[in-house]
Amino acid sequence: MASKAAQVASIHAAIACLRRLTDAFTRRRRELATSVALTEGEWGVLEEIATQHFMPSMFARHRASSAAAVSKTLRQILDKGLVTVASSKSDGRQRDYVLTAKGKRVLATLREERELAIEKIWATLPPAAIEAFVTFGNQLAGRLEHYGGQTPHKE
Repeated sequence: MASKAAQVASIHAAIACLRRLTDAFTRRRRELATSVALTEGEWGVLEEIATQHFMPSMFARHRASSAAAVSKTLRQILDKGLVTVASSKSDGRQRDYVLTAKGKRVLATLREERELAIEKIWATLPPAAIEAFVTFGNQLAGRLEHYGGQTPHKE
């Protein structure tokens, strides 16, 4: 059995690894968004609009963002010609956001680049390693959520 000091050192190494992974993932998403002249926030809104179920207030709540921040992002992507907006035909109080042809091209480029990265980075890893990573990651996320009071802990 490992000593307490060795266990603590191992835990700290795992936390450092997770931080490095998070930083690398965040940096790569930012680079990808920047490559098509978007911010990560704009990318997220475009993805949501593409689902055709976009509601700014629900999006803000889901992302723990303010309505004002989402409104600003919408103005930015409207100014870039990536979406159009019109009053909803079914409810005039609501607005319908739709990707323009330019918006669809930008989103297609992002998706292609993301798929290429998945192919080059993830698809070359052993399937068993990916399965072990998913299992461990879900356990760790569940524990973090439980500790923070977000969800019940299950194992």
